[in-house]
Amino acid sequence: GQPDLVESIAVQRQVDLTGVTVINPLAEKDFENRVNQLVELRKSKGMIESKARDIMSNDFTYWGTLMMQNGMVDGMVSGARHTTADTMRPALQIIKTQPGHSLVSSVFFMLLPDKVYVFGDCAINVEPNAEQMAEIAVATAKTAAIFGIDPRVAMLSYATGTSNTGPMIEKVEKATALAQQMLPGVPIAGPLQFDAAVDPAVAREKVKGGENEVAGRATVLIFPDLNTGNNTYKAVQQTSKCIAMGPIMQGLRRPINDLSRGCTVEDIVNTVIITCLQAEQQ
Repeated sequence: GQPDLVESIAVQRQVDLTGVTVINPLAEKDFENRVNQLVELRKSKGMIESKARDIMSNDFTYWGTLMMQNGMVDGMVSGARHTTADTMRPALQIIKTQPGHSLVSSVFFMLLPDKVYVFGDCAINVEPNAEQMAEIAVATAKTAAIFGIDPRVAMLSYATGTSNTGPMIEKVEKATALAQQMLPGVPIAGPLQFDAAVDPAVAREKVKGGENEVAGRATVLIFPDLNTGNNTYKAVQQTSKCIAMGPIMQGLRRPINDLSRGCTVEDIVNTVIITCLQAEQQ
């Protein structure tokens, strides 16, 4: 943004900007270099100089993404004034996925009064197949562990175990088996309904076949599609009035996280802290 304007607003709101660097990309001496870099990175997709110049002049998310690409910063938080698509587009085009990852997914930390659940994927992948759902489960388990949450992963469906059949259940069964192979040291179980995943009493009634480390004790809950995941996190947030931290992105080479356009100052601070912790792990 414009340094004079930012500093003026900071004075009005009594915010101390000591140690803060305010960057106006249009006034930066390496602006032309960044335009040329974007052309070079995206020329195989038809990027030309005039288009790159327009992007770099009007979409500062690309500027921040290129700063990460060049090692000038370790992470980025965006979204207070941008859609999720606007935040993720340059990330996918420039930063791309980590080795061994075929997709980017997201999690929410659901901060309930007496516990924390990790929900995934609630923001990115609309209709993941079994292989993608397994990858989301593995990535989410690893994210949970980074933040000190012991991952016990429930693969969710509308039926528990063999109580029903159908394409969705078959997908979850396959995803569960794949995730168990990919991450053998972490307890992963499914298909499980939400109540059987988190309530020990319900789990005792619904889960057959003996001891299960996940049923009734899950900390990580993986949804079979975006419709289910997105609505469930919002339903829990709105009915319990808990804090939902996210979406936190996973699978990128460098951490980029998205904010809601209705975010609070606390949301921004929490997301910045999470981004810093992710950067330390990379």
